[in-house]
Amino acid sequence: MEALGIDIGGSGIKGAPVDVATGRLTRERLRVPTPKPAKPRAVAEVVVRIVRHFGWDGPVGVTFPGVVVDGVAGSAANVDKDWIGTNVRELFSAETGLPTTVLNDADAAGLAEVEAGAARGRPGVVMLLTFGTGIGSALLMDGRLVPNTELGHLEIRGKEAEKRASDHAREAHDLGWNEWADRVAEYLEHLEVLFSPSLFVIGGGVSKKADRFLPRIRIRTPIVPAALQNEAGIVGAAMAASRKQSSG
Repeated sequence: MEALGIDIGGSGIKGAPVDVATGRLTRERLRVPTPKPAKPRAVAEVVVRIVRHFGWDGPVGVTFPGVVVDGVAGSAANVDKDWIGTNVRELFSAETGLPTTVLNDADAAGLAEVEAGAARGRPGVVMLLTFGTGIGSALLMDGRLVPNTELGHLEIRGKEAEKRASDHAREAHDLGWNEWADRVAEYLEHLEVLFSPSLFVIGGGVSKKADRFLPRIRIRTPIVPAALQNEAGIVGAAMAASRKQSSG
């Protein structure tokens, strides 16, 4: 079965049809720059553009960079604050005319990695963390998602973790890979104490450079780079849409 996955980011909105059984994109993805400002109507127009580009008439899954509860945005990271309180699912469904599922972007990546990526078949507590502008998190127990964890906002040394250990913080503070890895390790050790995970999966764009920092991180929990990298959001969104359709 195929579903269309669309991943909304602060700089770009990406989409492609996905074979949800394998997690593979079945057509080359389309990327459109995120509108500035990224207000609901402007972003919805891009979502419609992606749907029409693929001539799509089936289920659609869309990621959102913020908390999503029953389709409603409870926060908005890297998009306009007008999103807060917006029923994102209803907006996209109305604009596309198609059944649409909406979930947090890191949650989508976590689903993808558990179903078809680095955490496939892994029992117990799996934590996916995306390091980019901020730190996104997905918490899964035996493959079942606990949504909207937002663990990048945990406090480390008096600051939000993402202010110290995101990839943006690495660049903004001109940190070397070793120094940044030490900050990431400290953050992961804090998560170990709280959740006792069986595996950490490191995602986001920085996962393509895992060889530069993962060997430096020595913690109790196994840690691996995301297998699907920047396609994980698209894949997870499509999988969530497929599940929703199957469950009715």
